[in-house]
Amino acid sequence: MKVKTGLICALAVLAVFLFGCSTASKQASLEVSCDDLMSQNHITREATVKAGEEFTVTLCSNQTTGFAWTETAQISDQTVAKQTSHQYLAPGEADEPPLTGAAGKEVWTFQALKPGTSTISMEYSRPWEGGEKGEWTFSLDVTVK
Repeated sequence: MKVKTGLICALAVLAVFLFGCSTASKQASLEVSCDDLMSQNHITREATVKAGEEFTVTLCSNQTTGFAWTETAQISDQTVAKQTSHQYLAPGEADEPPLTGAAGKEVWTFQALKPGTSTISMEYSRPWEGGEKGEWTFSLDVTVK
């Protein structure tokens, strides 16, 4: 009887562990390479996320050229999604080996707040007066369920 009770307890613990792991929230992410951006000046993507979930957008960026993405993304409906962070990853901090003049990545993290739709937009420009504006643009149409 003790063996049977022990086996049932072990299976119950295993079931709780497996159920907990399978329902763990996974962060959604989207990445756009330099090759994609060079072939198209404007890229639009779509994503569906759950309310409460975080998601990231990673875009190619080479700040040694004087270009940078907008620090704060434009969000059409800020009640649906909000930006929680933005960081630049220099070459070598991202996945590639460091090379002088190589492109890095800019990563934005967002929080899905409530069901609805919103468009998130960023622009790659030289930010100073007279600098090129909108060299590349990126838009993400987000549906939060």
